[in-house]
Amino acid sequence: MAATTATFKYKARDSAGRPREGTVEGTDQQMVVARLRELGMFPLSVEKQDTTGLKREITFPGKKGKVKMKDLAIFSRQFATMISSGLTLLRSLNILADQSDNPKLTEIVGKVAKAVEEGKSLSEALTEHEEFPKLYVAMVRAGETAGTLDLVLLRIAETMEKDVALRRKVKSTMTYPGVVVVMAILLTTVMLLFIVPTFVGMFESLGGELPLPTKVLLLMSTAVRKLWFVLFFLPIAAWKGYKRARKVPRVRAQLDAWKLKVPVFGNLFHKLAIARFTRNLSTLLHAGVPILLALEITAETIDNAVISRAVADVRIAVRAGETVSKPLANHPVFPPMVVQMVGVGEETGALDEMLRRIADFYDLEVEATTESLTAALEPLMIGVLGGIVGAMVISLYMPMFKIFDLVE
Repeated sequence: MAATTATFKYKARDSAGRPREGTVEGTDQQMVVARLRELGMFPLSVEKQDTTGLKREITFPGKKGKVKMKDLAIFSRQFATMISSGLTLLRSLNILADQSDNPKLTEIVGKVAKAVEEGKSLSEALTEHEEFPKLYVAMVRAGETAGTLDLVLLRIAETMEKDVALRRKVKSTMTYPGVVVVMAILLTTVMLLFIVPTFVGMFESLGGELPLPTKVLLLMSTAVRKLWFVLFFLPIAAWKGYKRARKVPRVRAQLDAWKLKVPVFGNLFHKLAIARFTRNLSTLLHAGVPILLALEITAETIDNAVISRAVADVRIAVRAGETVSKPLANHPVFPPMVVQMVGVGEETGALDEMLRRIADFYDLEVEATTESLTAALEPLMIGVLGGIVGAMVISLYMPMFKIFDLVE
């Protein structure tokens, strides 16, 4: 009969004397102690965890459900540092599993370490977890083949950190108008529910014909008071419908095409997509990934169906013997500057370096665009909010002139 495994909690010190804590699976304490010593740690205490459920860690909903790109960037940088310092792959993974602040990532890294211990390569172990994107796995596989895993992991960390920084800038730009829109909706709803109805009785008791803006405002107030539950669930239903529509390829292509053409923000989304395309392709080529595979992975990792299809067409042309720059020129979504610089990179044999420079250029463009949008949106949104409130107040006070005539 096979021995049953249990979870043991341990406290130990590593070769540098630093304290370590964590959990490990094993059949008994002796096996766990032996395993810790194999990992270069000196066990201080090994205790079998209580499985009765009385001492169970409290977890909050959503806390363990997602691994963010920021978490992967930190993990990759720490991983690269450990490997370049001479630590073995397995030992580095076990240390990282104990150090991660993300419970989900801790669980995944622990499984990856176990798979590596069983004889799988790191890239094979990462493939089993969808939290590691295809670009990540392909670069790790290239790094393993070339013997430059630490350099590849460092490049992955830099790529993800820049991507996170770009997303943060875009979110900060979108936050202000989003907050103003929410405030405008809340303020309008409060006025329609509580303030406008107080004037209805006054208007009805005095009689007379109300101006058209006041009639429209009263009609809106009645609709909100009677159909408030519909208006409450409408944004939620719209968001759910949008998320579901994004999963339909044809609808997603139309939405992404509109996203690149939308006023004010379309230029920002376009520059962000170009920066992501050039950086991902540069990172893959620098790691030694073949051009066809690099284009395939890049097409899958771009969060815009228009550019993704264009890259897929470029891949088909390259497979037929064309250069990268020539089919790029056939797609208007790629600016002429990008096409020309890619062509120069191919001629000089430094395509990955040229793509990196393009990505850096568009990073600066995104930063400049977000700053200019923020500066332009602030007075615009204040004017919109003031206009909404002002229009409602004027609509309420327009009948006052007729009320004075009725009183006389």
